[in-house]
Amino acid sequence: MSNLDCLVNFGKVFDYLFTKTDLFMKKVMATVVAIVLSGSAMLAQTAAELPDTQIKDVNSSKKVAFNNTIEKGKVTLVSFWATWCVPCKKEIKNVREKMPQWKQEADFNYMTVSIDESKAEGLVRSYAKSQGWDFPYYIDANSDLKRSLNFQNVPFTLVIDKNGKIAYSHTGYEEGGEEEVWAKIKELSKQ
Repeated sequence: MSNLDCLVNFGKVFDYLFTKTDLFMKKVMATVVAIVLSGSAMLAQTAAELPDTQIKDVNSSKKVAFNNTIEKGKVTLVSFWATWCVPCKKEIKNVREKMPQWKQEADFNYMTVSIDESKAEGLVRSYAKSQGWDFPYYIDANSDLKRSLNFQNVPFTLVIDKNGKIAYSHTGYEEGGEEEVWAKIKELSKQ
């Protein structure tokens, strides 16, 4: 079969799909629109102000607006996690182990937000203390912040720039994945 024959056959298939199957085209167009809109929504979320959604400081038991936990003029790394999430715990452990070295190279803050239910607050506190966490940790017991930031799964990581804007987000964790986050922190700290 020559190239010309292939093009003719492709043209026939293309013509059939576009003229005979409105359903196929509707599905294709719906997929394209969904991809474009989801990309636009992510860009809009990245450029948006941080939500003032209330979360609870596990140490003090006081509620605080999420946007007030972020220190302006400083990059902030936020790890969303849960007591039942093994990859979350691994990510936080690896970040914590590297913090002393990282802090020598960049001035940034670190905090965690648990998405556990309110009845698990004691577990969150116990786990954080058993791990020797010396950074702020909060709980989003009703998943209000999770909904405000529009993410589905943990681990979920945010890097917030010096202006209080989301500069980086990532879902999931693989061993060594914290190095990509660290590269973003270093980049933003220099700005």
